[in-house]
Parts: sequence; C-alpha cells; structure tokens
Amino acid sequence: MTRAVKGSHDMMAEAARFAATLHPRPEATIVALSGDLGAGKTTFVKGVAKALGIGEHVTSPTFVIMKIYDLDSPPAGGFKRLIHIDAYRLKGIQHLKVLGWEDLIKDPGNLILIEWPEKIDGAIPANAVRLTFRHGTEDTREIDYNSRHVGAV
Repeated sequence: MTRAVKGSHDMMAEAARFAATLHPRPEATIVALSGDLGAGKTTFVKGVAKALGIGEHVTSPTFVIMKIYDLDSPPAGGFKRLIHIDAYRLKGIQHLKVLGWEDLIKDPGNLILIEWPEKIDGAIPANAVRLTFRHGTEDTREIDYNSRHVGAV
C-alpha cells in the first residue's frame, strides 16, 4: 500500500496514524525506514514520537547513532521505550553489538525505528515492518507500507 503526503504537517499526521496501528509483539517491534536523503524519514519518526507523548525535540541521531526515549506513561500501545537508530554511519551489523542490539530486540517494550536499515539489513528480523519513503512532486512524499507486517494502515 502506498500513501502520498504533502508537507511536514501531513507527514506528522500520517506518522501518528501509523503509530496507532502498532502494538507490542513478543519481542521488540522494529520499523525499518528506507529512502533517500530528505524523503521524510526523520519527520515521520518525529510524528511517531509526538503521537507516543514524547515532548522533547526529536532529531536524527546521525552522529550519536541511537537515541532512546522513555515513555513515562505508556500509551495504549503499551510500549515503554522508543528507540531511534540512524544506521547511515554503521559499517555493518557488527557495529550493532556496541549498542546492545541483541538485548534491545528481545524486549517487547521497545519500539525501534531504524533509518537507513539497508546498512544493517542482515540484523533486521524478517518480521520487521518496512516502510519506503520516496520524493514525489514538489513537497509531496510517498510512503510504501509493507502490507505483510502492517496492521490496518
């Protein structure tokens, strides 16, 4: 399924709608966000974070690689943490060990959003939700949802 959004406000609203479809799994819920630079991945993460009640400013963790946001009052979805990973600078899955990847993906309270997942594709579980962002016309972006793993989007 593909959705077109126009501007950052619509991207944030689409992300909030998407966040409402997510529910904890037996292990961490992983969302892989692929797409070119400037295609809307970080704005989408900001929208998910806002929908989950995160009030602090969310930026792409390009230089710190990973940012963990604790959810003080878990929303109806039941997640305890939003973990935002920007894998752009990673040279492969071996660099995930330093981040504690194996423990992160085992915790059902974790919602993990990964930008540039192709850099660590061998570490992304098969049941991950995969979204692809593309530039459309002018300020329009298209989001392709992997319908096998996404609820009623």
